[in-house]
Amino acid sequence: MARVKTGVRAVGAALVAVLGVTAGLTGCSSTGGKRAEDARKAAAAQGKAAVSTPRWTFGMVTHSGDGDTFWDIVQSGAEEAARKDNIKFLYAHDDEAQQQAQLVDSYIDKKVDGIIVSLAKPDAMKGPLARAKKAGIPVITVNSGSAESKQFGALTHIGQDETIAGEAVGEELNKRGKKKALCILHEQGNVGHEQRCEGAKKTFDGKLENLYVTGTNMPDVQSSVEARLQSDKDVDAVVTLGAPFADAAVKAKEGAGSKAEIDTFDLNEKVAAGLKSGSLGFAVDQQPYLQGYEAVDLLWLYKYNADVLGGGKPVLTGPQIITKDQAAELEEYAKRGTR
Repeated sequence: MARVKTGVRAVGAALVAVLGVTAGLTGCSSTGGKRAEDARKAAAAQGKAAVSTPRWTFGMVTHSGDGDTFWDIVQSGAEEAARKDNIKFLYAHDDEAQQQAQLVDSYIDKKVDGIIVSLAKPDAMKGPLARAKKAGIPVITVNSGSAESKQFGALTHIGQDETIAGEAVGEELNKRGKKKALCILHEQGNVGHEQRCEGAKKTFDGKLENLYVTGTNMPDVQSSVEARLQSDKDVDAVVTLGAPFADAAVKAKEGAGSKAEIDTFDLNEKVAAGLKSGSLGFAVDQQPYLQGYEAVDLLWLYKYNADVLGGGKPVLTGPQIITKDQAAELEEYAKRGTR
């Protein structure tokens, strides 16, 4: 493990730099938001760090990645925190659990200073995380696997509690007077997805059925949902578990001539536009940018100051129910790729 610089001069320099950035990003005037955004862009363009701690290396491995709008936002948040914290940031992903495990092992072999990992299929990650702990490499889990995170030796978990998020969906469907809903699962074996649908089923007063689709084939997703809507006109709500699948469900609804409301987990620019136009009813935002940003920042805090956030509990970034009323406010951030 790299040693942390000590002494009044090193600590003072780090704190002054952090306070300087904080001061530049705050203010009471109406122009404070613009100043913060200008400062963010300037720092990103120049690649400047806000601290003087050693240049540690953090590796992030997720179960999905490039081209997935959700994970692009997670990665963006992590990269911005890495710039601020003077971190060399490595990123890799694989939707196959065993391949994901091998990527974690490769970071352990590289002797990185910290690892961030998602636990969509936690059983495959138990061994690699045990090896990371034995090697003295701190781990933070994100997004999936909050129940297993502490058990596997992670410092903390950052994300939303998927069961609680599902329960929020069921309650929102009740408010909207829905009676029969479909929960579209696009990745079999993903524990977080199952928890979302189970949570919704728990609180929904109507009937909720799961529909499994092939998530790697969007035309197949659309045709599967369309066929179900054509055969069951009683379905008045469709809940997708990821932003890209909401668009496929909207097209399926149109093809089936259905009046079902399309709702979704996760927020991106297209979902925000859909909420504004009314093609989508509501979205469940878990703030992916925050998941990536805080994972890197909390690893830095642990290396620098032995800080651990959460008190043994997950650090929750959601759920937040987003409707048409909030979409306009968030659309600007969705367009720039941070919501």
